[in-house]
Amino acid sequence: QVLPVESGGGLVQAGGSLRLSCVASTRRYTISLMGWYRQAPGKQRELVATITSDGNTNYADSVKGRFTISRDSAKNTVYLQMNSLKPEDTAVYYCTARSIFDYWGQGTQVTVSS
Repeated sequence: QVLPVESGGGLVQAGGSLRLSCVASTRRYTISLMGWYRQAPGKQRELVATITSDGNTNYADSVKGRFTISRDSAKNTVYLQMNSLKPEDTAVYYCTARSIFDYWGQGTQVTVSS
């Protein structure tokens, strides 16, 4: 089993920055893809960014140039550096880690005030 645990959410003013972290605990499995999704109230969960074990990244158009995903594969940890935050970035951010299955964390709230 893989257990992703997020941290780093909070309240920030528009234009500010936050850094999210996620540690995916596992004793047995190799994790390939890791990433971040988000879900705003009344909306579906959407992709934010993903990163493969080789370091290949993929971003939603809405965050390109503002968010950066990175990874420490030795620690099964993924980071999301969020800059120039906007009120529309307000959501619960979920970490995902893929081994045999896709595993999800409990989420961390990010609130951007205008």
